[in-house]
Amino acid sequence: MTTRYSKEHEWVRVEGDTATIGISVHAASELGDVVFVELPEPGKKLEKGDEAGVVESVKAASEVYSPLSGEVVEVNAALEAAPQTVNEAAEGEGWFFKLKLSDKSQLDGLMDEAAYKTFCEG
Repeated sequence: MTTRYSKEHEWVRVEGDTATIGISVHAASELGDVVFVELPEPGKKLEKGDEAGVVESVKAASEVYSPLSGEVVEVNAALEAAPQTVNEAAEGEGWFFKLKLSDKSQLDGLMDEAAYKTFCEG
């Protein structure tokens, strides 16, 4: 399964018409120790670029944006009790929410892993 990245440091993995979304390892390491995560409500419709949630660390609070348009079908409620999971497994168990996609062509605007790495180094 391919991972795509946004310029706002979210990652996306798509299965069928559902996208799993979280923040990248790079973003999690820049934030430092995550202490709080605010997730979108299931059923909420998001447009590409909409604020979907908030992640707070000991250093800063940062918005999490939806890199694609769709409807929130699931959130990772485990993060509310264990926000440190974002630091421990940002691109795995630390996922934020799942979207039922309304426009799969938006994936074309996201970076692959190599392009994202170059973007982060730039």
